[in-house]
Amino acid sequence: MRTDAASAAEPDLRHHGDAEVRDGGLVDLAVNVRTGTPPGWLRDRLAATLADLAAYPDSCTARAAVAARHGRPPGEVLLTSGAAEAFVLLARTLRPRRAVVVHPQFTEPEAALRDAGHPVERVLLRPEDGFRLDPAAVPDDADLVVVGNPTNPTSVLHPAAALAALARPGRTLVVDEAFADTVPGEAGSLAARGDLPGLVVLRSLTKTWGLAGLRIGYLLAAEPLTAELARSQPLWPVSTPALAAAEACCTPDALAEADRAARTTAEHRAHLLAGLAAVPGATVHGEPAASFVLVRLPGAAAARERLRAAGFAVRRGDTFPGLGPDWLRIAVRDPATSDAFLAALNAALADGA
Repeated sequence: MRTDAASAAEPDLRHHGDAEVRDGGLVDLAVNVRTGTPPGWLRDRLAATLADLAAYPDSCTARAAVAARHGRPPGEVLLTSGAAEAFVLLARTLRPRRAVVVHPQFTEPEAALRDAGHPVERVLLRPEDGFRLDPAAVPDDADLVVVGNPTNPTSVLHPAAALAALARPGRTLVVDEAFADTVPGEAGSLAARGDLPGLVVLRSLTKTWGLAGLRIGYLLAAEPLTAELARSQPLWPVSTPALAAAEACCTPDALAEADRAARTTAEHRAHLLAGLAAVPGATVHGEPAASFVLVRLPGAAAARERLRAAGFAVRRGDTFPGLGPDWLRIAVRDPATSDAFLAALNAALADGA
């Protein structure tokens, strides 16, 4: 691992996977939203809120549901317009002296910090280490640390103890758990840890439930910080349908469904990894744990374009600090879709040989 200041030659921190599929007509392996979602029962629940749109949103019930789901007081929950809003709120509210972002990871946290005028240092995890985090690599005097778990794009799940070791008085530790519910049993999650000083956990309902267009997420932190962040939000920041989704996705039945989906994803991921192991030159570093895998592949940039021509969209890796043009992020899909993709990938590589 190494710590770097942001350099002049910056990757495009605002590039996201949806840009890969905007042309339409492509098999989407670039966006990590579960296919076949939202489920019918959730669509019905959202549709039922249309009769209530004349009234202003009331977040009390949804906030209580999220709090109960994680065993936290309601005052430690802040509902947001997607997890991305939480990054902006933190960047605009906190005044860090030394902000550190652990990369490769989702780029929006660093982009939000830089947009708010904060200098950012990077701790770069190495593929040779399996993208594993050593808490000692984070500078002792960093008073803001941002890390993903499981991390996008590496799919690596850091042990909860390693992340907890980063928490200390005087430091805000932001753990992005947007993909936590794609891991069976939500292993490694710190969402219930109200005892760790300075801990902020971010969650998204986008990935498992297919709600990217609805924009609903939430933040878990000590009540003084959630209250301060709430003051930075506009009035009624989360819509009535989004509040209904937050409540619905916290029920025991929904949590059981999410865990079943996570276990199915794990089986499908194993199938994809077995296929990638037979692709000449393809290397997966670390142990993927989420709904996507990161692959190092010589000539990946050219292969990605050939894959597009064959009807498949994958996520480029060169916009993530610490990676480069020879990296691709691939969403986990059902075995038939993965097999079709693997055949197209092998053909793309053969064409470029």
